[in-house]
Amino acid sequence: MEKNLSRQTSNQRKGLAKFLFFSFLGIFMFFVSVSINGKKTIPLDHLVTFIKTYLSPAIPVYILGVTTYGAIRPFVKKTWNTSKTQIFFSFAKIAGAVLTYMVYFKIGPEWLFANDMGPFLYNVLLVSVGVIVPVGAIFLTFLIGYGFLEFFGVLMKPVMRPIFKTPGKSSLDAVASFVGSYSVGLLITNRVFKEGKYSIKEATIIATGFSTVSATFMIVIAKTLGLMDIWNLYFWSTLIITFIVTAITVRIYPISSIPETYYKGNGYPEKVFEGNLLKNAVNEGISAANNTEPLLKSIYENFKDGLLMAANILPTGMSLALVGLILSKYTNFFDFLGYIYLPFFKLLNIPDALLASKAAALSIAECFIPSLVVTASPLLTKYVVGVICVSAIVFFAATVPCILGTEIPVKIKDLVIVWIERVIATIVLASIVGKLFL
Repeated sequence: MEKNLSRQTSNQRKGLAKFLFFSFLGIFMFFVSVSINGKKTIPLDHLVTFIKTYLSPAIPVYILGVTTYGAIRPFVKKTWNTSKTQIFFSFAKIAGAVLTYMVYFKIGPEWLFANDMGPFLYNVLLVSVGVIVPVGAIFLTFLIGYGFLEFFGVLMKPVMRPIFKTPGKSSLDAVASFVGSYSVGLLITNRVFKEGKYSIKEATIIATGFSTVSATFMIVIAKTLGLMDIWNLYFWSTLIITFIVTAITVRIYPISSIPETYYKGNGYPEKVFEGNLLKNAVNEGISAANNTEPLLKSIYENFKDGLLMAANILPTGMSLALVGLILSKYTNFFDFLGYIYLPFFKLLNIPDALLASKAAALSIAECFIPSLVVTASPLLTKYVVGVICVSAIVFFAATVPCILGTEIPVKIKDLVIVWIERVIATIVLASIVGKLFL
């Protein structure tokens, strides 16, 4: 009996050591900002910048390779014609791969090579997401594989479940998106979903409600709109509004109608705990650390998942995002789409309502473009549009391909409906905040 007790104590200590060490490493890589060469950001972002800088000759070869693999994979796996949706996306991937080659080798019509078209998508979407997703997947091992996810999940359950109807651990996805990028947040979401720890409904809520742009990108938006003088108001109000909007959308169609089923049918819902919250959280973290797979195997599995996710995102993103940018630049499509939001801007007495409506509509194409439309508008209009840029979340230049690149079965129709709901709710909330504090 003494030997068993001693063995249990030893296992507890080893588990605690693994939990603390690897969790700290994961937290450091994803959440601690450090300054290097005058740039202050998370270590993962510094590493990605280093790779893109010092391995730049190899990056195009890698991007072309991953994009090509993503395009041909459905045909090799013979999954391209399993449904109408699969057929559409399989050919969208082929088109995206062809466009990627055209952009890189500068073959094609002149309009494709405008700075805000092909080159913009290649550099902002393909290179950035293509590098950060697999590299981030390696370090994701430490964040979700050694107990921190379970520890954080227990602590945050009292907040996340009643407000957002998601497990406590989903708060980690939100934080990862905000300090890193939506691609990192979706990488975590997809991995946990495939492990059966999120239901389809929970994964959809997280993907469409928490996968927002990073805090650093918010600075770019604020500078463009001249909002740096009210940075603290813009930053904190946008953060709060974004998550209030998420709490609203989870309670209405289409998200409210999504089933609580799990990936491959089997799931591991949150446990019900009694007693001390912190103690339960630590025990869950230690238990997970003691039952983890070998380190190298976990790193390999996560890296492989990251590469496959990148291969799904890049070709689809290139084709769908380009269509959005073409519609924005060469047609009146977004002017007409903006009429959805015009009554709300008018009702709330927002200056330049027609222009603001078009900017709101443009948020479905890309999250930065709306800010360019209202740079000469009054402060209140710029503030509301600036919040929309962040809170809308769903846009075809990046987050939609990233979401579709996961295993989460989300329909494009539902994503568009969620986008409309999010923008309307944001207009109302941001207008109220703007009128109270500006």
